[in-house]
Amino acid sequence: MRQTWRWFGPKDLVSIDDMLQAGVEGVVTALHHMPTGAVWQPADIAQRQAELAVMKDGTPSGLAWEVVESLPVSEDIKRQTGDWKQHIENWKTSMRHLRAAGIEVICYNFMPILDWTRTDLAFRLANGATCMRYDAVDFAAFDLFLLQRDGVERDYSPEVTEAARARFATMSDARRNELCGNVVFGLPGSAERMSMDDVKSHLARYDNIPADLLRRHLLDFLAEVAPLAQEIGMRLCCHPDDPPFPLLGLPRIMSTEADYKAVMDAVDLSSNGITLCTGSLGARADNDLPGMMRRLGDRVHFLHLRNVTLEDRTLGGSFHEAAHLEGNTDMVAMIAAILAEQDRRRAAGRADWQIPMRPDHGQDILDDQTRKAQPGYPAIGRLKGLAELRGIMTALAHPGVSAR
Repeated sequence: MRQTWRWFGPKDLVSIDDMLQAGVEGVVTALHHMPTGAVWQPADIAQRQAELAVMKDGTPSGLAWEVVESLPVSEDIKRQTGDWKQHIENWKTSMRHLRAAGIEVICYNFMPILDWTRTDLAFRLANGATCMRYDAVDFAAFDLFLLQRDGVERDYSPEVTEAARARFATMSDARRNELCGNVVFGLPGSAERMSMDDVKSHLARYDNIPADLLRRHLLDFLAEVAPLAQEIGMRLCCHPDDPPFPLLGLPRIMSTEADYKAVMDAVDLSSNGITLCTGSLGARADNDLPGMMRRLGDRVHFLHLRNVTLEDRTLGGSFHEAAHLEGNTDMVAMIAAILAEQDRRRAAGRADWQIPMRPDHGQDILDDQTRKAQPGYPAIGRLKGLAELRGIMTALAHPGVSAR
């Protein structure tokens, strides 16, 4: 696997120097300041490449921009409203510019409104580390009593509603405000931040878009962009829903192996691929991550390796971000499946045999708690996770192990 690291640009509190000392081989980044739907211009792409090519003292870093995460897909494209056709053309133009700059992989997602959802961004664990967490009761309290969207009561059982009511009654005003901010925080590094009124307005625009229609819109998008990607040598990879179950009455279409298989089969081009995120997909107990890698690995273009602990194994239950080897996903089995896929690709002569991977998220430990980088993206927590993953990779690839 190609060991990469997500970087949010010059304002990121985890620097190029830090990631070099973590031993990474490439950089995952984006033009986070660009408005969604706009064209990414060659000069802006070149500037980002120049920024990550040097250390603080001007010494060459030896690192390159290898994966785009993310080139955002606008809400207009997802709903097929407004300027959606022009936004697709702009997306294609940006893709051409990125490929001309030497970049071959673009990660994107097709989640309505919010790119990920948590109720706590710094949940304290027993050992003093902090992590991101999704508390199902807190989320219900937000939805029922803070957002108060139309028809919300239909989405929760009487038991959950009463638990949320009791939880809400104990919340201070500060916690209620914090909960609102956490839920709508969205994608780290995004140029856009949404207020509660923004969320209500966006939700209303999805009232008549069920899951099957949103999936049709995704396929329409891919029918436009995937052939061009195939032509110019670009690999596109869709990130799963996070979390992979319905929220706020919104449709979810990339949450299971069946979801991915349907989309890969419908647009059957090698350029149309998967970002296999073991954390997002691992928040469903019924997702078999090593099995997905074995069965769909031919189309996996990018890997997010992280782990979650399911506090409740029912669909939609609470979970928190675990250390990379401590959650519900068997990371040794997962990496074994990845290495097997890489061996298969190499034997077939594929140029893309080495799959880029990044240690996704991480717990805030040690100095991370004073640095306060992007939620989920600490320096030492990710370094620890990468070291653990690298150890498994090294062990499984060792001749003394692989020959057994």
